[in-house]
Amino acid sequence: MWKYIKSRVRQLVDVYCREFRLVLHDPGIMLFIIFLPFVYPVIYSLIYNPELVRDVAMVVVDHDRSPLSRELVRNYNATEYAWVKGYAANMGEARRAMDGHDCYAILEIPEGFGRKVVRGEQATATVYCESSLLLRYRGFLMAATDLTQEMGAQIRTEKLDLIAPLAGTVTDGDLIPIESVEMGNIESGFDSFIMPGVVILILHQCIILAIGMAGGAKRERPELIGYNGVNEMPSVSMTMLGQMLCFFTLILIPSFFLIHYVPLIFSFPMAGNVFEEFMFILPMTLACYAIGFCFQGIVWERESVFVLWVVTSLAFLFLSGLTWPRYAMSPVWYWLGNLIPATWGVEGFIRMNTNGASLAQVSNDYIALWILAAVYTVCAYCVQRWVVRPSLYRGDFSYDKIRSSEI
Repeated sequence: MWKYIKSRVRQLVDVYCREFRLVLHDPGIMLFIIFLPFVYPVIYSLIYNPELVRDVAMVVVDHDRSPLSRELVRNYNATEYAWVKGYAANMGEARRAMDGHDCYAILEIPEGFGRKVVRGEQATATVYCESSLLLRYRGFLMAATDLTQEMGAQIRTEKLDLIAPLAGTVTDGDLIPIESVEMGNIESGFDSFIMPGVVILILHQCIILAIGMAGGAKRERPELIGYNGVNEMPSVSMTMLGQMLCFFTLILIPSFFLIHYVPLIFSFPMAGNVFEEFMFILPMTLACYAIGFCFQGIVWERESVFVLWVVTSLAFLFLSGLTWPRYAMSPVWYWLGNLIPATWGVEGFIRMNTNGASLAQVSNDYIALWILAAVYTVCAYCVQRWVVRPSLYRGDFSYDKIRSSEI
């Protein structure tokens, strides 16, 4: 029994050292382990930081020239989102100003705007905004919505006061005051909304692609790590465990940077407990290790993993629910998203990091991740046992052999 345990431990240490040597000699794997987790989140965060845009230039085309139209323009200029740069004689002049980036929005007030308001009819003012930056569009839309509601309430109050002067003491202001309190995303910024989920997707892809590329490197250069047909290999279970420990050691610091320091540097919501967040991410990383081992069955060359990168990144981003809510997906896409660890990881991490949920409150996501980790580990063992291991023994997929057969 002692000899058996000693043999297993020796195999585990051998695989751990071999995998470290493979990673350190492969710039592609180092790219996925170092460049992606340290550079990608910074680039993504800088694009939408600061998260709010203020005093964005807009041009007004006022066909009405009434006191109410001028009041609307003054109120628009008083908001934090818009800065009325000036008036344009017509829409053609305003569009030329937008094409030259002298302004980013156009407010068109039609003729008869003030007259319709006085008569109690519905009046329309149109806002045109370019969509090169969605933050600008969002700001103008919020300003237009708030202003129309405020002016509508003020006009109704004035009309009631004319009918019954005492009603002014009752209806002055909002009948039901509404105060918006953001529970998680305090700044209501796009960056704080999407980046907590993106960092989980980055970690998810880094692990899968790094392990997948390691599988291609073994076939191209098996002599680098001692895998060849004559050497005695460790068991499949010890090989997988040693590789997991190796990549866990390498990805530990990048994971801590993604989960803790990226939100800290860019002032994202950090309402959760860091230790519980790491406990939650643990089964997701185990599932990612297993998926990477499964990908080793189809990655014959190191460069093949970049094809998987392009194909899976967009699919995982969509299925995770960041770009489109999962409840609005068809049943096929919804259940397909359930098979991806990043889907449960994104949902649970956002609840913990943004809304301050505890590990017990995301127990459904946590249990789902452990189930996926167990299922993918079994699949990975089968792939390693009956696909990867025989190919390494025979050397059928080594780079030199493929190249010689092509010649």
